[in-house]
Formats: sequence, C-alpha cells, structure tokens
Amino acid sequence: MKNLKVLVTGSSGLIGSEAVTFYDGLGASVIGVDNNMRAVFFGAAGDTQWNLKRVKKTTKNFKHLSLDIRNRKDVEMLFQENNFNLIIHCAAQPSHDKAAEIPILDFEVNALGTVNLLEATRQHSPGAVFIFMSTNKVYGDAPNERALIELEKRFDFHDVKDYQGINEMCRIDQCLHSVFGASKTAADIMVQEYGKYFGLKAGVFRGGCLTGPSHSGVAQHGFLNFLVKTAVRGEIYQIHGYKGKQVRDNIHSHDVVRLFEEFRKNPRLGEVYNLGGGRENSISILEAIDKVNSLTQKPLRVNYSEKPRKGDHVCYISDLRKIHNHFPDWKITRNLDQVLQEMVRSEMMLGRNAD
Repeated sequence: MKNLKVLVTGSSGLIGSEAVTFYDGLGASVIGVDNNMRAVFFGAAGDTQWNLKRVKKTTKNFKHLSLDIRNRKDVEMLFQENNFNLIIHCAAQPSHDKAAEIPILDFEVNALGTVNLLEATRQHSPGAVFIFMSTNKVYGDAPNERALIELEKRFDFHDVKDYQGINEMCRIDQCLHSVFGASKTAADIMVQEYGKYFGLKAGVFRGGCLTGPSHSGVAQHGFLNFLVKTAVRGEIYQIHGYKGKQVRDNIHSHDVVRLFEEFRKNPRLGEVYNLGGGRENSISILEAIDKVNSLTQKPLRVNYSEKPRKGDHVCYISDLRKIHNHFPDWKITRNLDQVLQEMVRSEMMLGRNAD
C-alpha cells in the first residue's frame, strides 16, 4: 500500500475520517480535504475540528487541506500536483432538512463539487478508482409506496418480496426527494455517467444510516448518533411523525470503508450499490430508544410531533444482495448492539472529560 495515494474529501466527517484512518493504517499516503462546512450548516454542534485533531494524532501519512470543492481551480491544482490512485468523495451538505433553507449552497456543494472532482480525476488521474458516498434519499419517497404493516414498535414491509429491503432498481424520479435528495441525485447520476460514458472506475454507494462514534450528529442529520448524544446528555429528543415507528438500517463507518476497499480491488464502471446495515441492523426510533435507555440506565425524554419530515421514508432497509454478490468477502462485522454500546461508551467518556 506504500505506493497508494488516496484523496478523501470530507475527511473530518464520519466516513471520511474512517477512510483516512483505514488507509493510513495500511501505509498509504492520504490527503484529506475538509473546510469544516459542517459548522456552517449546523453551527457549533456540527463542528468537526475535534475529529480532525483526533485523526491527526492517530495517523502517520496524512495531510489535511482546507480546500473548498466548489472551487474548480483549487481542485484542478490539487490534481495537477498529485497523481491519485483512489478518490473517496464524502464531502457533502448532508441534511434532508437543512437543504431547504440553503438550496443553492446545497446544490453547489453536492452536485457542482462532485462534477469538479470527477472532471479533475478524468483529466489528471484517469486510472484512479473514484468512490462516491451517495444516499438512499436519491429514491425520494418512492419506497413509501411499498405496502407496510404496523407492528407494536415499528413499521415493516408487508410483501415477502420486499423482506430484504429496497434494491437498486427502485426508481429515482417522479417522486418527492427533498432538496438534499435532488442535489445528491444529480451528483449520483454524474458519477454513473463518468463511469459508463468516460470509462472511469467509479462506484456509487447509496448509504442508509451511516453511524459510529466519530459522527458529529445533529438534530437535522445523524439519527442514531444524535439520539445517543441526546440521551447521554439528558436532553429532549424530537420525534417527527409516524408514531416513532419509522425504520432505518444502520451500518458502522468501519464496515463502510471496508467495502470501499473491496471496490478498490475490484472496481466497476459506474456501478450503483445500496449500502446499509441490512435487515439485521434495522431499527425503529422507538426500538432505538428502548435499547439506548437500557444502556444509559435512564429514560430518554421525548417530544412528539404528528408532522413527519417532508419526503421522509417510513420504512427503509437496504437490500445488500447485490453487494454480497459482487463482493463475497465483505460482510457486516459490527451488529446494532455493538454499535450502540460503542457510541454510548464514547459519549459518556466525552462527558466525563468535559467535566
């Protein structure tokens, strides 16, 4: 891996920092690009400087650049000065809700920034593998058309054919996305196009709920991490609609990056994958609250609003069969209980250090 040169955008975020740590640990040379736009989007709660400091302390061959991917000239210069073998593009405006307040900025970061990176890769590192961290929000509210059953603490799919979850054939148009979902769809399609039209070794990973202790979770983004933080800090958690029975599948950031490495070793041109924890790591908000309460030994205070988030999924589970078919050596290594235990321990430790 010593000859591998890796670019990670959004390198102070959850998946970006995991990718930096992973490839640095393998001996690769890693450049991370992150200008802490998350603090602009979400204020102090979204600031990722703490994570950047952590990564700098634990890596050996990592270089950080505060570069804005919207700036085409700066992106071009970065690629002119470096011959990358692998680009992992995680930088984004990630919030379903926040995007409606900043639609132009959201599109510039998510869509324009992605095109800048794609074109720079095509011009200067055409043999590189390009990995794009997309989102299941590209499907808009189309998954809500699946027939559901209501159980005591969750919704679930009614039809047996939907048991494994939503696969990559779900349509991405003629539905309500949210502004965030639309900008990520634009980027998603462009990554596919650069793969299929220009022959770039590009992979699109449509993430469900990505989580872990390195997440700077906020109310607008980062469901499971934010729920844990709210519980440990004794704050009030807001539930938006669906009786708190809405379901998501969750995957630890380490397992996400392990899959990226499998794609790097066996890349395809413009391929799309739904990436999450699958059915075994699926959980509703009510179920998550029960689990977190048992770990913290104190009840989470909850406020409920009947009004759901606009365009939100009621029940979303990632169908992982295509991933397992293409990458049989990959599997989920951290189950939901392990993920929650790790995040609760981490948050409690941060609380003690703060005191």
